Amino acid sequence: MVRWPKRRPDPDEDPSARPEEPDTKRGPSVAATETGDATAREGAAAVSGYTGPAPDTAGPLYVNRTGDATASEGGLANTGYLAIDSFTLVQQAAPRTPAAWPHQVGVLPPRAQSFQHRVEADQLRAAVDSGGTAVLSQVLTGTGGVGKTQLAADFARTASDNGEVDILIWINASSRSAITAGYAQAGVEVLAADPSDPEQAARAFLAWLEPKTGQKPCRWLVVLDDVADPADMRGWWPPTSRHGRALVTTRRREAALTGAGRRRVTVGLFTPQEAASYFTAVLAAYDRREPADQIKRLAADLGYLPLALAQAAAYIIDADLSCASYQELLANRIRKLADLLPEPGALPDDQTATVAATWSLSIERADQLRPGGLARPMLQLAAFLDPNGIPATVLTSEPARAHLTAHRAPANRQSAAVTAEDAASALLALHRLSLIDHTPNTPHQVVRVHQLVQRATRDTLAPNQHDRIALTAADALTSAWPDIERDTALAQTLRANATALTLTAEDDLYQPTPHWVLFRTGKSLGEAGQVTAATAYFHRLAEAAGHRLGSDHPATMNIRHNLAFWRGEAGDVVGAARAAEEVLADRVRVLGSDHPHTLTTRHNLAFWRGEAGDAAGAVTGFEEVLADRVRVLGSDHPATLTARHNLAYWRGEAGDAAGAVTGFEEVLADRVRVQGSDHPHTLTARHDLARGPGKAGDAAGAVTGFEELLADRVRVQGSDHPHTLTARHDLAEWRGKAGDAAGAVTELEELLADRVRVLGSDHPRTLTTRRNLARWRREAKNEAPHVS
Repeated sequence: MVRWPKRRPDPDEDPSARPEEPDTKRGPSVAATETGDATAREGAAAVSGYTGPAPDTAGPLYVNRTGDATASEGGLANTGYLAIDSFTLVQQAAPRTPAAWPHQVGVLPPRAQSFQHRVEADQLRAAVDSGGTAVLSQVLTGTGGVGKTQLAADFARTASDNGEVDILIWINASSRSAITAGYAQAGVEVLAADPSDPEQAARAFLAWLEPKTGQKPCRWLVVLDDVADPADMRGWWPPTSRHGRALVTTRRREAALTGAGRRRVTVGLFTPQEAASYFTAVLAAYDRREPADQIKRLAADLGYLPLALAQAAAYIIDADLSCASYQELLANRIRKLADLLPEPGALPDDQTATVAATWSLSIERADQLRPGGLARPMLQLAAFLDPNGIPATVLTSEPARAHLTAHRAPANRQSAAVTAEDAASALLALHRLSLIDHTPNTPHQVVRVHQLVQRATRDTLAPNQHDRIALTAADALTSAWPDIERDTALAQTLRANATALTLTAEDDLYQPTPHWVLFRTGKSLGEAGQVTAATAYFHRLAEAAGHRLGSDHPATMNIRHNLAFWRGEAGDVVGAARAAEEVLADRVRVLGSDHPHTLTTRHNLAFWRGEAGDAAGAVTGFEEVLADRVRVLGSDHPATLTARHNLAYWRGEAGDAAGAVTGFEEVLADRVRVQGSDHPHTLTARHDLARGPGKAGDAAGAVTGFEELLADRVRVQGSDHPHTLTARHDLAEWRGKAGDAAGAVTELEELLADRVRVLGSDHPRTLTTRRNLARWRREAKNEAPHVS
């Protein structure tokens, strides 16, 4: 019932003091008229009735009796009795007719230009899972831009075109209200439900989907596109029915989305072949031809992301660029990613967001997940490292946690420092939104993040933020880098991350002085046996430091010192000695003769002179540097112990075997006392001492010493460490010299395979193993008994 109250005068109005004037706002009184039938068209309202004579004073209409009011489909008819104080209104809705099958609710996205058939499409169409159970609900998950919506639309369109569904419902499911509205629309169209109560209409439709005995079977497909929050689906999952299927697309990965018999289908990037084929087809549609190799390279630079490929192709076509020219623009780190994509109004395939903006909403949602406010600063840190795999220990290290504590979102900022558990939870939040791939149960718990997500994230940083986070990433890497690289795979991953950091922020790593991560990367290369690569690395580093800091900067001379060392390790001992002489002259001039770095260069110069064939000169050089190190650093300083170790070695090489053994025994005792029995330098002293008995004629004693040493090398440094491989080589050599040529062959064969795998087939030590293996094979053949 609707009441129309009498009009009351305004507070300052006295009706009796002045004559009544027509009120144009409410209209004049209406004379008595008899009304007939009233019919409302669709969406309108009709009023019918009988009015009597108008009263002398202004007032509402008098309706004595009403006539008929009829509404057509979709309309609303009003009939009732109009009195002075109230109006009794009766609303009558017109009967609705359910839509005939087949019927579609909602609008499918248009098919993307040059749509590619992908393996995920075949997975969607599989009617049963690996166990033979029918698959009725599937959830497409993946990061933004991989093509989930296009795959879902292709699946729905194919099912409709093939006559496989009677009712197709497409719902844009970005919020709970949108899901409700989508189901309500289906209820109105399919069931002729009352549109005035969307919630009831939506519930009625879901109930109708439930299979019922005696009901005409309806083959239905419900697609819920872009579910943003698993909680939005609570109570809105389509029922299980052998006549229906449900398909959900989402960036989320929570178990709540894939429970209750729903199958997850992970949508990844294009394969290189799919990416090249797609790009070629799009360009060909505009009569553009590009070299296949350039298309492949550009696709790789775009990370094979379908959305990026589509938008890059549109940009290339609109700007009339070649793939090579666009690739050069993309490689320019100064340019923002958004500047290399079409304007929002010029996006292809009815896209609504550029690649640069695709992940912004996901980042906001991830930041809202527990522990709150850490997802964004975590992603900013990961944006500077290797997209193919960042060890979780780097992102949960102390420098990383300090960064998260300082840059936590203000609304979530707390006084307590971020813990390693908090940092791990931040990674989980990013994983749940498909912004990263993080599987904690894998080796090193590596984190993978798409390179364009990284670039878009870096583009949001102010210059001072960029510089500060780059240095934090360097600190995090060095903090997580073990002193002893037992795990060669981890060491390789850390080097890859250092390389990625250098590509994105190299200038930052030289301010105010070269960051230690630059040295650690080259040292790791050399310790892994990649001495040629280490030499090339330090050569480039020396050029960069000289350009930025000058040739006399202590850091530049330190890099040159390392370059000389690894040049010698790579086999160029003459070049190493010459380079060490040049560094020594500059260090004496700039730092002074007693500076520890000057003494280190003198130490290495003596070593390379010995390696070049001047053993006596090496002995003299080490005797002099040892005296100065004792004076400047003390007798127990590790550098002093190293000088004593090398002096003993070169005394042996110069012919004083007994003096060498005595020297090794003494330095070993001091190494154990000062550095511990498991220190790598202690193990090296044991290595050289183990050769003593062999050089004195006791090959069996050398075998025993190397067997004991090898066990400790494996335990402390790992089975693939170059020093471990050297211990295996020397053990095989002394085993052969002790009379077991066949045993030497077996051990060298196994060692050769490992050296090829770890160091490469052309490494000097691999070549040495190959030569010695051939020699011991000849020895073993000569020792074999002859059969007559």
